[in-house]
Amino acid sequence: RAVEELSIARSPLLEAGLTKQDIRDISREWGLPTWDKPSAACLSSRIAYGLPITAKRLYQVEQAEAVIKKYCRGQVRVRHHGDLARIEVERAEVAKIVEPEAAREIEKVLKEVGFTFVTVDLAGYRTGSMNAALK
Repeated sequence: RAVEELSIARSPLLEAGLTKQDIRDISREWGLPTWDKPSAACLSSRIAYGLPITAKRLYQVEQAEAVIKKYCRGQVRVRHHGDLARIEVERAEVAKIVEPEAAREIEKVLKEVGFTFVTVDLAGYRTGSMNAALK
């Protein structure tokens, strides 16, 4: 979408005619460890509508997700709502991140990177959850 809307945005792999599957196949042939890594949305998609996307906010999300991934598997999203970090993990993984040791480290890191409040979304991970705020 950015390529369509912004004349300065470039997509070299798309311009070369490569599909996602082509890139995965080439990556596997070259022995890259990320050849089968699940696709993930851009970090900016974790920032609440109306908040400016800044390097600091992207860093906060990146660091927050990194510490949470130490404790659970599957999809992890930290939704940035200003001072509040809303954590989404797959429902089966929620118990792992609220265990006392994990919860302490997650809260510590998220507060160190600048969040005031840290919450776990009991509905679990779901795509498009930021859209719930749109009326």
